[in-house]
Amino acid sequence: MVKCFLRISNRLQIIESLEPLESGRFHHEDVVWIDMLSPTTQEVRVVESLFDLKFPTKAESEEIEISSRYWEEGKRIEINSYFLITTEENPYNETVSFILQGDVLISVRYKELRSFDEFSKKFLSSPRLFKNGFEIFCQIIDIRIDTDADTIETLSKEVTKLRRHVFTDYANDDEEILEKISHFEDLNMMIRENLTDKQRILTSLLKSNLYDISRTEIPIMLKDLKSLVEHTDFNFERLDYLQSIFIGMLSVEQNKTIKIFTIVNVIFLPPTLIASIYGMNFEFMPELHWKYGYAMAAVLMVLSSITPLYIFKKKGWM
Repeated sequence: MVKCFLRISNRLQIIESLEPLESGRFHHEDVVWIDMLSPTTQEVRVVESLFDLKFPTKAESEEIEISSRYWEEGKRIEINSYFLITTEENPYNETVSFILQGDVLISVRYKELRSFDEFSKKFLSSPRLFKNGFEIFCQIIDIRIDTDADTIETLSKEVTKLRRHVFTDYANDDEEILEKISHFEDLNMMIRENLTDKQRILTSLLKSNLYDISRTEIPIMLKDLKSLVEHTDFNFERLDYLQSIFIGMLSVEQNKTIKIFTIVNVIFLPPTLIASIYGMNFEFMPELHWKYGYAMAAVLMVLSSITPLYIFKKKGWM
C-alpha cells in the first residue's frame, strides 16, 4: 500500500498509486511525502527509479549500530527508527525507515502505526503547517514521543496498582504477580531502547547542515527524550524494589507455613514417642500388666502435647 502526498498550487492532493507518477500525470517534484506500508518489490523499484535512491533491506534497517540507524550522504539522509508495538502479548520495537531527499520524505514500514494515522489527519487538516518532508518527519517523531510518554505513564500506573495489590490484596497468586513484574520489565526495557534510539538519531540530525534545525523542535524533543529516559530508569528501580518486596513477602508466607508444620511436629512428636515406647511388645515391661498403665500413658501424651504449646505461648513464638 502506497500513499503519495503532493502539494500542487498550495493544495494537498493524495494519490494511492504510483502509476500517475510513472506516467507523468503528476511530477515527482510535487511530491512531499510517500508513505509505503508493506510495499511490493515493484513499488520499491518504481520509487527508487523516480528518486534515484536505494532502499535498505529489512535486515539492514534492523541493525543496531549508529551507522545503520542514521546515514547522511550528499543531499540525502537515511534514518531507521524504532516504533514500539504494544498491541501484541509481548511488546517489541518495529523498525521504520525514513529517507529525506531535498523536500521529499519517503517512509517504509511493515506495520500499521497510530503515529502515522494521527499525522495524516493533522496533515490533511492543516497542510500549510508542514512545508517539506523534513518538517513532516519531525512531526511524526514528535507524535511518537508523545505516544511513548503516554505508554510510560500507563506503565507507571500499572506498577503502582501492582504494588498496592502485593501489599493489600495478596492472595497466593505468586506466578501471576511474577509474570506481571517480568512483563512490565520487558515493556520498560523496550521503551528505554526505543527512546535511546531516537536520542541518537535526533542528536545526529541536530549536527546536519542540510536543513534549518533552528526552526524545528528537535532540541525540545531531545529534552523530552532525556526526561522520559530518566523516568524509565525510575520504573526499573520501582520494579526491582517491588520484586524484592514481593520475594520478601513470599519468604514470610513460606516461613509461616514452615512454622505451622514445625509446631505441629513439636506437638505430636512427644506423644508419638510415648505411644511408641508403650506400644512395644517385649515380654518384660514393668507397666505391661499394670491396671492404670493405659490411663498413665494417655495423661503423659496429653501433657507432652500441652507443655510445648504453653512454652511457645509464654515466649511469644506463636
